[in-house]
Amino acid sequence: MRKLKLQMNFSGIDWDNDMVDFCIDNLKNVDSILLGRNTAEGFIPYWAEVAKNPDPHDIHSRLGKPLTDIPKIVFSNTLGGNQWNNTIIVRGDIAEEIKNLKENKGSDIIVYGGNSFVSSLVEHKLIDEYYLLVNPLAISSDDPILKFINASLQLTLKECKPFPCGTVLLYYIASPVANAERMKREH
Repeated sequence: MRKLKLQMNFSGIDWDNDMVDFCIDNLKNVDSILLGRNTAEGFIPYWAEVAKNPDPHDIHSRLGKPLTDIPKIVFSNTLGGNQWNNTIIVRGDIAEEIKNLKENKGSDIIVYGGNSFVSSLVEHKLIDEYYLLVNPLAISSDDPILKFINASLQLTLKECKPFPCGTVLLYYIASPVANAERMKREH
């Protein structure tokens, strides 16, 4: 079964080349990028432009091509049509649709998202791996996603990696017990 990986950058982070390397490495076993409509409207055109016109002085330029080349799946019940290349629009019940995506053959799926979309995924316990990039001095408990990341969400910390710029990667996986319980409920 494919894994759904969340990579989320919290406000206040600084970027350096090590973080860009991590982001590129985190895409190596990914064949789909999952986005909500709000994020897609900025994400897809921005990275397409970065890929088309890379700036050698911008450390983000190396991300443009991989983020543009990997097919996108955008969840929206309001978009009238598909305005992007290499993208499909999915409507309907998010939990059911993602369950179906994870059961299809293929590599892992990564989700980049806005707070409401990701909060919905967390609430339905659909995410298998959490890659949270935070600046511990800037994080706020007011972020909507954080209301679901609490003691009731059973996560196991797999790695904590500081970057020279001060940002920290917190890598969690959903605990095996939580996964087993989720599978029982689904079948």
